[in-house]
Amino acid sequence: MPRRTKIIATIGPSSDSPRDLEALIEAGMDVARIGLAHGTIEEQLERYYRIRAAARAVGRNVGILVDLPGPKVRAGSFGENGGVELAPGNRVILRPGNGVSTATEIEVDYEYLLADIHAGDRLMFGDGTVVVEIEEHCGDYLAGVVAHGGIVQGRPGVHIPSDRLRTSAPTERDLRLLDVFVDAGVDMVALSFVRSAHDVRRIGTEPHPRGPLIVAKIETRAAVQNLEGIIAASGAIMVARGDLGEEFEIEELPHLQKEIIAKCIAMGRPVITATQMLESMITAPSPTRAEATDVANAVFDGTSAVMLSAETAIGHDPIEAVATMARIAGHADQRFPYDSWTARLTDRHVLGEAASLDSKMTDTITMAAWRAAAEVKANAIICITRSGFTARSIARFRPQARVLAYSPDPRAVLQLSMSWGTTALGSQAHGAFTDMADWAVNDAKRQGLLRSGDVAVVVAGSRESSEATDTLRLVRVP
Repeated sequence: MPRRTKIIATIGPSSDSPRDLEALIEAGMDVARIGLAHGTIEEQLERYYRIRAAARAVGRNVGILVDLPGPKVRAGSFGENGGVELAPGNRVILRPGNGVSTATEIEVDYEYLLADIHAGDRLMFGDGTVVVEIEEHCGDYLAGVVAHGGIVQGRPGVHIPSDRLRTSAPTERDLRLLDVFVDAGVDMVALSFVRSAHDVRRIGTEPHPRGPLIVAKIETRAAVQNLEGIIAASGAIMVARGDLGEEFEIEELPHLQKEIIAKCIAMGRPVITATQMLESMITAPSPTRAEATDVANAVFDGTSAVMLSAETAIGHDPIEAVATMARIAGHADQRFPYDSWTARLTDRHVLGEAASLDSKMTDTITMAAWRAAAEVKANAIICITRSGFTARSIARFRPQARVLAYSPDPRAVLQLSMSWGTTALGSQAHGAFTDMADWAVNDAKRQGLLRSGDVAVVVAGSRESSEATDTLRLVRVP
């Protein structure tokens, strides 16, 4: 069984040469992520085009996800060469600003710092391992003590509780960056610090696949409270466990992850699990046992994709990090509880209600296709789809049959690179359902995805112009 759970790898200084990018794709990268919080727009555009070139060179469909910075608060630079140690018990001064930070004086790029942070608050830096407890408001600065120490370098994020943060997403800078990458033809865009569906709608791009697929990052308390509306307004969801783990008590985080994933699957949206999945591989040659278990458990929860961040952006061996993730996720896919998943999805409390008649028709046909594939032990489910919606609807059932999605839209093909278990291919099929089905089955056989005697379930609209998936056919491959 080929690996079903998709892998997103963040591209950075350790991984952005043409040779490394090709190696990452060969190792198992399905989607390349470009974080726009660092570097210049020119550098990030060059990185974008190198990824496109590497995918062409390897001959694989690799989606590109750009991650907008959002209203992220950052400290002034601690430098890159080894950074600065903030030792436990040390006294520090915090001021608003964007200048250089040291072990005793930290500048924070948030103009409302002195008004919004109070004595007794705890500010977390970076991934939350460094914590400064505020002791006193001293006019033009805050005085604090390092409660939990560690090394900080570059411009680490500083967590401001989302209910106090005065800026909203998307920011003006986000929208400027978005325009550049929409013009370049980017496949997916991640929106940071979403609090409501209104934030997602403010992006203002055309619906996918004409525009990029919008990935809403769930990392605030408000986002959890407004989860269903955000999912409905988005193309996909990211469980951003870093900031989410700072908004909630740590013991709540595993349960939130499961709840968010379950709701996304019920509503037919891909869902990404992110943050510290193989964190030790930034410097170590292999992950910890706990990290391997974390990845496998995310797969068992039903996540569509798992994401690597610093492991591939600045880690010492990005290719091995992806290869390791692929092995762990692939083995978990083989042990996935397909039978019990069936029982969960037939529970109306898990399977969401479709919003329109066309969606209900698609849901009904895709459920029938999943059941038919299981009954006849089909080798593949072939989805003929323009937008990718049919393939995503099939994927939530986690069929054991391979999912082959054919779309005439090149961007839809790349957007499906993030969907669980889906192999997306360009389609040249036209006409009535029978003509499109015959073409797709023959193409799958030509590409070695099906063999003579295999059984395939084909779903599509009855006509090329159909708005809903309304037809199903069982085919024995000639």
